[in-house]
Amino acid sequence: MRSCRVIDEHGAEPWRDPARPVAERVDLLLGAMTLDEKVAQLGSRWVGNDMSDEEPAPADEGETLNVAPMADVFAASGTIALEEASRNGLGHLTRVYGSVPLTPAQGAAELIRQQRIVIGNSRLGIPALVHEECLTGFTTFGATVYPAAIAWGATFDPDLVERMAAAIGRDMAALGVHQGLSPVLDVVRDYRWGRVEETIGEDPYLVSMVGTAYVRGLQSSGVLACLKHFAGYSASRGARNHGPVPMGRRELLDVIFPSFETALREGGAASVMNSYSDVDGVPAGSDRWLLTEVLREQWGFTGTVVSDYWAVPFLATMHETAADMEDAGAQALTAGIDVELPDTVGFGPGLLTRVPQEAVETAARRLLTQKVSLGLLDEGWTPEASVAGADSVELDSAGNRALARELAERSIVLLEPGDVLPIAPATGRIAVVGPCAGDPQTFMGCYAFPNHVLPRYPEAGLGIAVPTAAEALRAEFGGAEIVHEPGCAVLGNDRTGFAAAVAAARDADLCVAMVGDLAGLFGRGSSGEGCDAEDLRLPGVQADLLDELLATGTPVVVVVVSGRPYALGGVHERAAALVQAFMPGEEGGAAIAGVLSGRVQPSGRLPVQIPRHTGGQPGTYLQPRLGAEKSEISNLDPTPLFPFGHGRSYTSFEVGELRISAAEVPTDGEFTVSVRVRNTGERAGDEVVQLYLRDVVAQVTRPVRQLVGFARVPLEAGEAKEVTFHVHTDRTSFTGRDMVRIVEPGSIDVQVGRSAGDLPLQGSVTLTGPVRVVGAGRRLTTPVEVKPAGGLL
Repeated sequence: MRSCRVIDEHGAEPWRDPARPVAERVDLLLGAMTLDEKVAQLGSRWVGNDMSDEEPAPADEGETLNVAPMADVFAASGTIALEEASRNGLGHLTRVYGSVPLTPAQGAAELIRQQRIVIGNSRLGIPALVHEECLTGFTTFGATVYPAAIAWGATFDPDLVERMAAAIGRDMAALGVHQGLSPVLDVVRDYRWGRVEETIGEDPYLVSMVGTAYVRGLQSSGVLACLKHFAGYSASRGARNHGPVPMGRRELLDVIFPSFETALREGGAASVMNSYSDVDGVPAGSDRWLLTEVLREQWGFTGTVVSDYWAVPFLATMHETAADMEDAGAQALTAGIDVELPDTVGFGPGLLTRVPQEAVETAARRLLTQKVSLGLLDEGWTPEASVAGADSVELDSAGNRALARELAERSIVLLEPGDVLPIAPATGRIAVVGPCAGDPQTFMGCYAFPNHVLPRYPEAGLGIAVPTAAEALRAEFGGAEIVHEPGCAVLGNDRTGFAAAVAAARDADLCVAMVGDLAGLFGRGSSGEGCDAEDLRLPGVQADLLDELLATGTPVVVVVVSGRPYALGGVHERAAALVQAFMPGEEGGAAIAGVLSGRVQPSGRLPVQIPRHTGGQPGTYLQPRLGAEKSEISNLDPTPLFPFGHGRSYTSFEVGELRISAAEVPTDGEFTVSVRVRNTGERAGDEVVQLYLRDVVAQVTRPVRQLVGFARVPLEAGEAKEVTFHVHTDRTSFTGRDMVRIVEPGSIDVQVGRSAGDLPLQGSVTLTGPVRVVGAGRRLTTPVEVKPAGGLL
């Protein structure tokens, strides 16, 4: 029960007055709170989390697979009742909808129940902020599963991603959710990492533009976006999840930071989540340079920093840089973490004995500012009113599904059409084989609810309709005979299905082989969190299945449905065609079928390279000369099978007439790069025009090319458009030898084309004048204009 409520002379609590400025309301509220109440705002509680009760998944060759990290902390925090956890109030409620399969009405009732406990235990009646996961859509039962984030990158379409995020936000807001733990802005550095599927790609600018669009969309619906994982998580040694990151500060500044800075400055993201990893020995969760000096003092961020789940106790139990949980909490708070998720472990009452009162008050102020801004402390707010529309919300509406279909269609990358794509309508017998042909869960990412939670509830089904690829192909090719044989599972060594699959292919006019990933958690899948790969060979025995299919003599269209790129050098020369689908979501089957039939014009582009060799060659495309070019220095060839930005179409395009506005530009100037792109084929399609720059001579090694601008350009047959990029010299900046970001005078190569490996238009511009130090306010984006252009190329 609450008591001693603080009121003004009019009998009201002044911080509940929406007419007052937010900062004034927060000051008034803080002035009325005890220290214990302020500390309580920095914590959280995850009610209903039962993952620690799972039995480990079966493992090959006697290995044990972990269900989740830090099971000891998991179990300890899970024993605390919500009533006890919120005895002085509570900062966050964790995943009310995302932990067990609940209908919207059931979830809303549970949210009301939990909020009523928090409000009732709080002397001042302060509700908790409710957060959920939303990487492939609202992670709850029955909600639309959109394509994985790596597929967003493949669209090269920020506007479409923004529309998707707005739809996700509307569904979450209708059910009383305040914060979504997305997007992931980690830039891919090693394709073997299990969480590649959660990233947008390997290029900082692509990740920046698409990630910022997601932030805008989600927050336009009133849900706070959370950028993760800050910073360096994607570059762990050996691609091991949570592994140490052997990265120098220059790479951190120039490759890892830009996507976060852009999403904060251009997108206005309200929150940031720390990385689990340590960079050069310093865990991100206790790195004041990272979380305070850079994030707040340099970039001006004023929102909240929330811990990744159990990252605070990780400092003691895993990193071993803290003596105990209280020490871990003190280090994290001092570094700049404001709220501990998903349960309070290190930010308990003992925190006050380890840190100054001002540190607690600063963090509490940030969270309370968000609560006030969200209306949680307005007079008359109730948990019931926050979910008033729960009975009518449709989490997998026709509109959502149409948007999921559009994203899936635009994300599929036609690597090589060969002579068989699109598939002729008269094709008589099509064998559809491979483990991804009949399992709809292969279309979904690790953080999709059917893969993330429902394996613990097999009786619940998927909660949504997800046609398999085989079903979609039957619908697409109504006149053809479709024979489906899985051949093998995604994982494991069972080859007993090979014979039937090979026989089906041998007896068919065409074989569609669908291979790739099944996402899961902590060893339960071939892709996803904690599902890292030893090399880039297709998982299980799928590569062996492909070998036998390709030997039948029947033309084989290979469709890779995956969360990471796999090495296809041994497949490319023998396959009739190659298609890459990056976990395309619930509408993925129809999208793939549409691309194969030609009903859908393929327009996806690779956000990561496709390697040739399974041993991890190449690294990502963003390399200096010694990392990017084949030479006599090493016998290893880093040339990819398909480069970053690559994607084919069923029409043809020409890009020409490069025009650079000036031959010389001062180091604080701007220039434009214009080209004309024309559809030279017989049907409409989208081309993605890509602008790369190369610093010819610099004081540190620089990439041989780096994306600085792109435009997705829709063109009717025969139509031409002019694309103009406005390039500020800030876009050439880099971190110099003294660790200061600079623009350096000298020659800059300008390269325009259709991928990092197809740049037919070459020019240059010379930057003149002194070396210029670039501050935190530098230009982060390259505006682009697209307008009609007459005439022929």
